[in-house]
Amino acid sequence: QVQVVESGGGLVQSGGSLTLSCAVSGFTGRSNSMSWYRQAPGKERELVATVYTGGGSTKYSESVKGRFTISRGDTLNTATLQMNTLRPEDTAVYYCNVDIGGNDYWGQGTQVSVSS
Repeated sequence: QVQVVESGGGLVQSGGSLTLSCAVSGFTGRSNSMSWYRQAPGKERELVATVYTGGGSTKYSESVKGRFTISRGDTLNTATLQMNTLRPEDTAVYYCNVDIGGNDYWGQGTQVSVSS
């Protein structure tokens, strides 16, 4: 059974930094990609960043480009989201998503709160 576990959320002041981690287990082989999404209260879930297994290419939403960095671990079953220069509008529950063979798996989410 595939399990996706996030960690690293918390409360930080505006301009601060946080690092989120995601670990996936319970399958053999490699995932196609790992992504971070976020959902703020009253808003739809939005894609923040994606890293692809093949070649390690990445993509970011415009709102976080230049401030956030997504990376894969050596085992390719972990991903990290380094978030710098955080803003109050980054406040949300952040979810890790893993694409394995075209199927999506989600973590339970971790809260990130940025105070002004």
